[in-house]
Amino acid sequence: MTTYGKPLPDPTFDTKPYWEATKKHELRVQKCSACGFLRFPPRPVCPKCQSMQAEWTRLSGKGTVYSYSVIGHAVGKGFQADVPYINVVVEPVELKGQRIPSNLTGCNPEDVKIGMAVEVYFDDVTPEITLPKFRPAGER
Repeated sequence: MTTYGKPLPDPTFDTKPYWEATKKHELRVQKCSACGFLRFPPRPVCPKCQSMQAEWTRLSGKGTVYSYSVIGHAVGKGFQADVPYINVVVEPVELKGQRIPSNLTGCNPEDVKIGMAVEVYFDDVTPEITLPKFRPAGER
């Protein structure tokens, strides 16, 4: 068994349902039970109405690139084989004004553009952790 050589998330009480959903290959966010506001990142209180009641709702996984950075220098041994790689900030279609940081694959660094349509896929990096990543929409 190979070990994953990059940093991994450490799920907390508030984020554990998010990571459980990614393990099932689902992108889920909190939805306020009082006002219906969708929120990311997960947190205990709704920023719109201050309710502490929320449920988890599935997103389509479609979005657009809000921002990106092409990384040309490895920040650690685990990243050396990936250089150059693309860090993105994706705005899911359902989350106007809220964004998810991730990686973009399946795209040459010179081809990524702000506003580019992307879709989520899931990378099972360890038996416990699955990371949501993005690729250009329509790519497989």
